[in-house]
Amino acid sequence: MTNAGNELTSLITSTPQEGRDLAVKLARKSIAAIQTDPEIRKSLRKSYAEDTAQLIASAQVVAVEFQTIAMANNYWK
Repeated sequence: MTNAGNELTSLITSTPQEGRDLAVKLARKSIAAIQTDPEIRKSLRKSYAEDTAQLIASAQVVAVEFQTIAMANNYWK
């Protein structure tokens, strides 16, 4: 999970939902790390919000992050 400083300290979560939330957060943080200008990110939102292929690609990124978190949590078994 993350600490108050917002840095990643662990991939261990209590529930699959917490894992999914963390996956979304990691995907968003990755985009922010790649495109560091928040105004450019904001200006691009309309483009990808209306582009099915880009939305599917975004969902795939979250799915990969979630898969990693699930493995780290021993699939919550």
